[in-house]
Amino acid sequence: MTVGQERAWERYWPRWGQDVSGLPAGPLDTGSWFGRSAPVVLEIGSGMGETTSKLAAAAPEVNYLAVEVYQAGLAQLMMRAADLDVHNLRLLRGDAVILLTDHIEPGTLSEVRLYFPDPWPKKRHHKRRIVQPDFVSLVASRLAPGGRFHMATDWEHYAEHMLEVCSAETALRNVYSGWAPRPEWRPVTKFESRAHTEGREIRDLIFERHTLRSSPGRGNTRPGS
Repeated sequence: MTVGQERAWERYWPRWGQDVSGLPAGPLDTGSWFGRSAPVVLEIGSGMGETTSKLAAAAPEVNYLAVEVYQAGLAQLMMRAADLDVHNLRLLRGDAVILLTDHIEPGTLSEVRLYFPDPWPKKRHHKRRIVQPDFVSLVASRLAPGGRFHMATDWEHYAEHMLEVCSAETALRNVYSGWAPRPEWRPVTKFESRAHTEGREIRDLIFERHTLRSSPGRGNTRPGS
Protein backbone atom coordinates (compact mmCIF):
# COMPACT_ATOMS: atom_id res chain seq x y z
CA MET A 1 0.00 0.00 0.00
CA THR A 2 1.00 3.62 -0.41
CA VAL A 3 1.80 5.72 2.65
CA GLY A 4 -1.59 7.40 2.37
CA GLN A 5 -3.38 4.08 2.15
CA GLU A 6 -1.52 2.75 5.18
CA ARG A 7 -2.54 5.82 7.18
CA ALA A 8 -6.16 5.44 6.09
CA TRP A 9 -6.07 1.78 7.08
CA GLU A 10 -4.76 2.54 10.54
CA ARG A 11 -7.24 5.35 11.07
CA TYR A 12 -10.47 3.99 9.64
CA TRP A 13 -10.33 0.20 9.41
CA PRO A 14 -10.93 -0.48 13.13
CA ARG A 15 -14.22 1.44 12.86
CA TRP A 16 -15.32 0.79 9.28
CA GLY A 17 -13.92 -2.63 8.42
CA GLN A 18 -13.93 -6.28 9.37
CA ASP A 19 -12.37 -9.41 7.91
CA VAL A 20 -14.89 -11.98 6.74
CA SER A 21 -12.70 -14.71 8.22
CA GLY A 22 -12.81 -12.98 11.62
CA LEU A 23 -16.57 -12.50 11.85
CA PRO A 24 -18.31 -14.32 14.69
CA ALA A 25 -20.46 -17.26 13.67
CA GLY A 26 -23.93 -16.40 12.51
CA PRO A 27 -25.54 -13.38 10.84
CA LEU A 28 -23.74 -10.06 10.63
CA ASP A 29 -25.40 -7.57 12.99
CA THR A 30 -25.62 -4.64 10.59
CA GLY A 31 -27.91 -2.67 12.90
CA SER A 32 -25.31 -2.53 15.65
CA TRP A 33 -22.43 -1.92 13.25
CA PHE A 34 -24.13 1.01 11.53
CA GLY A 35 -25.85 2.19 14.69
CA ARG A 36 -29.27 2.19 13.03
CA SER A 37 -31.81 0.10 11.17
CA ALA A 38 -31.96 0.86 7.44
CA PRO A 39 -32.13 -0.98 4.08
CA VAL A 40 -28.86 -2.82 3.42
CA VAL A 41 -27.09 -2.65 0.05
CA LEU A 42 -24.18 -5.01 -0.65
CA GLU A 43 -21.64 -4.23 -3.34
CA ILE A 44 -19.40 -7.12 -4.34
CA GLY A 45 -15.93 -6.14 -5.57
CA SER A 46 -15.53 -2.46 -4.74
CA GLY A 47 -12.09 -2.25 -6.36
CA MET A 48 -10.33 1.05 -5.62
CA GLY A 49 -13.56 2.55 -4.36
CA GLU A 50 -14.13 5.53 -6.62
CA THR A 51 -17.61 4.36 -7.63
CA THR A 52 -18.49 2.83 -4.27
CA SER A 53 -17.70 5.96 -2.28
CA LYS A 54 -19.88 8.08 -4.58
CA LEU A 55 -22.75 5.59 -4.48
CA ALA A 56 -22.70 5.48 -0.67
CA ALA A 57 -22.48 9.26 -0.46
CA ALA A 58 -25.46 9.63 -2.79
CA ALA A 59 -27.69 7.33 -0.70
CA PRO A 60 -27.25 8.28 2.98
CA GLU A 61 -30.57 6.59 3.79
CA VAL A 62 -29.15 3.08 3.22
CA ASN A 63 -26.58 1.01 5.09
CA TYR A 64 -23.96 0.35 2.42
CA LEU A 65 -21.74 -2.74 2.68
CA ALA A 66 -18.80 -3.31 0.34
CA VAL A 67 -16.86 -6.58 0.17
CA GLU A 68 -13.44 -6.73 -1.50
CA VAL A 69 -10.40 -9.00 -1.23
CA TYR A 70 -7.64 -6.44 -1.78
CA GLN A 71 -6.43 -4.41 1.17
CA ALA A 72 -5.05 -1.56 -0.93
CA GLY A 73 -8.42 -1.15 -2.64
CA LEU A 74 -10.25 -1.03 0.67
CA ALA A 75 -7.76 1.51 2.02
CA GLN A 76 -8.24 3.69 -1.05
CA LEU A 77 -12.01 3.41 -0.66
CA MET A 78 -11.76 4.60 2.94
CA MET A 79 -9.69 7.59 1.84
CA ARG A 80 -12.31 8.52 -0.73
CA ALA A 81 -15.19 7.97 1.68
CA ALA A 82 -13.52 10.19 4.26
CA ASP A 83 -13.04 12.94 1.67
CA LEU A 84 -16.77 12.75 0.85
CA ASP A 85 -17.74 12.68 4.55
CA VAL A 86 -19.50 9.34 4.13
CA HIS A 87 -20.92 7.79 7.30
CA ASN A 88 -23.14 4.99 5.95
CA LEU A 89 -20.40 2.71 4.59
CA ARG A 90 -18.87 -0.41 6.15
CA LEU A 91 -16.24 -2.65 4.55
CA LEU A 92 -15.54 -6.37 4.58
CA ARG A 93 -12.34 -7.99 3.38
CA GLY A 94 -12.66 -11.50 2.05
CA ASP A 95 -14.77 -13.88 -0.01
CA ALA A 96 -18.25 -12.61 -0.92
CA VAL A 97 -19.61 -16.16 -1.21
CA ILE A 98 -18.55 -16.99 2.35
CA LEU A 99 -20.02 -13.69 3.54
CA LEU A 100 -23.35 -14.39 1.86
CA THR A 101 -23.46 -18.03 2.91
CA ASP A 102 -22.43 -17.74 6.54
CA HIS A 103 -23.14 -14.16 7.62
CA ILE A 104 -26.07 -12.70 5.67
CA GLU A 105 -29.55 -13.83 6.68
CA PRO A 106 -31.97 -14.87 3.95
CA GLY A 107 -34.35 -12.17 2.79
CA THR A 108 -32.48 -9.23 4.31
CA LEU A 109 -30.68 -7.37 1.50
CA SER A 110 -32.37 -4.55 -0.39
CA GLU A 111 -29.91 -4.76 -3.25
CA VAL A 112 -26.80 -6.59 -4.38
CA ARG A 113 -24.51 -4.80 -6.85
CA LEU A 114 -21.87 -6.44 -9.01
CA TYR A 115 -20.17 -4.00 -11.34
CA PHE A 116 -17.56 -5.12 -13.87
CA PRO A 117 -16.48 -8.40 -12.28
CA ASP A 118 -13.43 -10.13 -13.66
CA PRO A 119 -14.61 -11.45 -17.07
CA TRP A 120 -12.10 -14.30 -17.29
CA PRO A 121 -12.29 -13.93 -21.09
CA LYS A 122 -10.51 -17.17 -22.05
CA LYS A 123 -12.99 -19.99 -22.52
CA ARG A 124 -11.06 -22.40 -20.34
CA HIS A 125 -11.37 -19.88 -17.46
CA HIS A 126 -15.12 -19.25 -17.77
CA LYS A 127 -15.82 -21.53 -14.82
CA ARG A 128 -14.02 -18.98 -12.61
CA ARG A 129 -16.58 -16.27 -13.34
CA ILE A 130 -18.50 -15.36 -10.22
CA VAL A 131 -21.90 -15.34 -11.93
CA GLN A 132 -22.83 -19.01 -11.96
CA PRO A 133 -26.15 -20.74 -11.11
CA ASP A 134 -25.21 -21.54 -7.50
CA PHE A 135 -24.02 -17.97 -6.88
CA VAL A 136 -27.14 -16.41 -8.39
CA SER A 137 -29.34 -18.72 -6.31
CA LEU A 138 -27.42 -17.66 -3.20
CA VAL A 139 -27.83 -13.96 -4.01
CA ALA A 140 -31.54 -14.43 -4.70
CA SER A 141 -32.04 -16.14 -1.35
CA ARG A 142 -30.47 -13.20 0.49
CA LEU A 143 -32.59 -10.55 -1.22
CA ALA A 144 -35.74 -9.28 0.44
CA PRO A 145 -38.90 -9.61 -1.65
CA GLY A 146 -38.64 -6.84 -4.23
CA GLY A 147 -34.88 -6.57 -3.65
CA ARG A 148 -32.69 -6.18 -6.71
CA PHE A 149 -29.56 -7.74 -8.17
CA HIS A 150 -27.85 -5.18 -10.40
CA MET A 151 -24.96 -6.23 -12.65
CA ALA A 152 -22.90 -4.43 -15.27
CA THR A 153 -20.18 -5.65 -17.62
CA ASP A 154 -18.40 -4.55 -20.77
CA TRP A 155 -17.81 -8.10 -22.04
CA GLU A 156 -20.57 -9.16 -24.44
CA HIS A 157 -20.34 -12.92 -23.92
CA TYR A 158 -20.21 -12.55 -20.14
CA ALA A 159 -23.29 -10.29 -20.28
CA GLU A 160 -25.12 -12.95 -22.29
CA HIS A 161 -24.04 -15.57 -19.75
CA MET A 162 -25.31 -13.37 -16.88
CA LEU A 163 -28.64 -12.94 -18.65
CA GLU A 164 -29.00 -16.67 -19.24
CA VAL A 165 -28.05 -17.72 -15.70
CA CYS A 166 -30.19 -15.12 -13.94
CA SER A 167 -33.17 -15.76 -16.20
CA ALA A 168 -33.04 -19.42 -15.19
CA GLU A 169 -33.28 -18.54 -11.48
CA THR A 170 -36.96 -18.96 -10.61
CA ALA A 171 -36.76 -16.65 -7.58
CA LEU A 172 -35.83 -13.69 -9.81
CA ARG A 173 -37.48 -11.77 -12.62
CA ASN A 174 -35.82 -9.51 -15.17
CA VAL A 175 -37.09 -6.00 -14.46
CA TYR A 176 -36.56 -4.90 -18.08
CA SER A 177 -37.06 -8.24 -19.85
CA GLY A 178 -33.67 -7.74 -21.53
CA TRP A 179 -30.83 -5.28 -20.97
CA ALA A 180 -31.51 -2.50 -18.49
CA PRO A 181 -30.94 1.14 -19.44
CA ARG A 182 -27.76 2.51 -17.91
CA PRO A 183 -28.76 4.22 -14.65
CA GLU A 184 -27.71 7.87 -14.55
CA TRP A 185 -26.87 7.49 -10.87
CA ARG A 186 -24.16 4.87 -11.48
CA PRO A 187 -20.81 6.68 -11.78
CA VAL A 188 -18.59 5.84 -14.75
CA THR A 189 -15.85 3.45 -13.64
CA LYS A 190 -12.36 3.23 -15.09
CA PHE A 191 -13.35 -0.10 -16.65
CA GLU A 192 -16.31 1.56 -18.31
CA SER A 193 -14.19 4.41 -19.63
CA ARG A 194 -11.65 1.95 -21.00
CA ALA A 195 -14.41 -0.09 -22.61
CA HIS A 196 -15.76 2.97 -24.39
CA THR A 197 -12.26 3.79 -25.62
CA GLU A 198 -11.80 0.24 -26.91
CA GLY A 199 -15.26 0.14 -28.50
CA ARG A 200 -16.97 -2.29 -26.13
CA GLU A 201 -20.62 -1.82 -25.21
CA ILE A 202 -21.67 -1.61 -21.58
CA ARG A 203 -24.60 -3.81 -20.59
CA ASP A 204 -26.60 -3.49 -17.37
CA LEU A 205 -28.90 -6.17 -15.99
CA ILE A 206 -31.38 -5.68 -13.14
CA PHE A 207 -33.21 -8.66 -11.67
CA GLU A 208 -35.72 -8.48 -8.85
CA ARG A 209 -36.70 -10.97 -6.17
CA HIS A 210 -40.29 -12.07 -6.63
CA THR A 211 -42.52 -10.37 -4.08
CA LEU A 212 -44.99 -13.28 -4.04
CA ARG A 213 -42.41 -15.70 -2.66
CA SER A 214 -41.90 -13.91 0.62
CA SER A 215 -41.73 -15.73 3.92
CA PRO A 216 -42.64 -14.56 7.45
CA GLY A 217 -40.25 -12.04 8.96
CA ARG A 218 -38.71 -10.79 5.70
CA GLY A 219 -38.65 -7.13 4.93
CA ASN A 220 -39.79 -5.49 1.70
CA THR A 221 -37.65 -2.39 1.32
CA ARG A 222 -34.92 -1.33 -1.02
CA PRO A 223 -32.97 1.89 -1.53
CA GLY A 224 -34.53 4.45 -3.80
CA SER A 225 -31.69 4.54 -6.31
